[in-house]
Amino acid sequence: MSDFSLHIKGLRVDYAGKTAIHDIELATRPGEIFGLMGLNGAGKTTMIKTILGLREQDQGDIKIFGLEKSNEKSKSKLAYLPEKFEPPWFLTGFEFLKFSLDLYKQKYDKNKMIEAAHALALDEAALSRRMHTYSKGMRQKLGLMGTLLTGCSLFILDEPMSGLDPKARALVKKMIVEKKDKDRTIFLSSHILADMDEICDRVALLHDGKIQFIGEPKELKEITKSKFLEAAFLEYIENKKVA
Repeated sequence: MSDFSLHIKGLRVDYAGKTAIHDIELATRPGEIFGLMGLNGAGKTTMIKTILGLREQDQGDIKIFGLEKSNEKSKSKLAYLPEKFEPPWFLTGFEFLKFSLDLYKQKYDKNKMIEAAHALALDEAALSRRMHTYSKGMRQKLGLMGTLLTGCSLFILDEPMSGLDPKARALVKKMIVEKKDKDRTIFLSSHILADMDEICDRVALLHDGKIQFIGEPKELKEITKSKFLEAAFLEYIENKKVA
């Protein structure tokens, strides 16, 4: 078994005749929350889609717990929450959660679903309603539940706090941190850098199609002499301080 939960080597992906990301070298370990940050168009979505196998790389290698990303065993270790999460409108919340757990051969426990809903301030009565009655924030909470309750070893969360109010964001961060353990990695991308500063053990800065920095948030703040991660991020990319 590999020491790395996710290991990317020499990754290059071309899109519409142009190189979207290149020379990507990145490794995450079990037991950490790892954040990916970058401007719109930096290549974050391309990178995540390639990890998931939703598009193929033009060069390089991606392994999940030492296995090729296309391996059935590696796929069973990974759960993904997309940025624009749109569950089937005809399912109830309970039905969607049961479907999600069935995909990973996990036991469905209605009481645990209700407990998780309470933890995110999602009215348990909503779980009996169909998706078309849900607000964006409610759908986001349900998607997070359906992802984290699978018990996978690698969670990939694309903008998990998108569309949430401050209270909901705080509850989501609490749930994410509680799901972290020595055998699990949580890989997330977010434009809310204050959240990443708060919960991420390490971050990667993707800019101009390349990883420009990997390290603890405090390291980036120290390098740029910035108090906040958002300011450190902007200072770093504007002054082209490539690590």
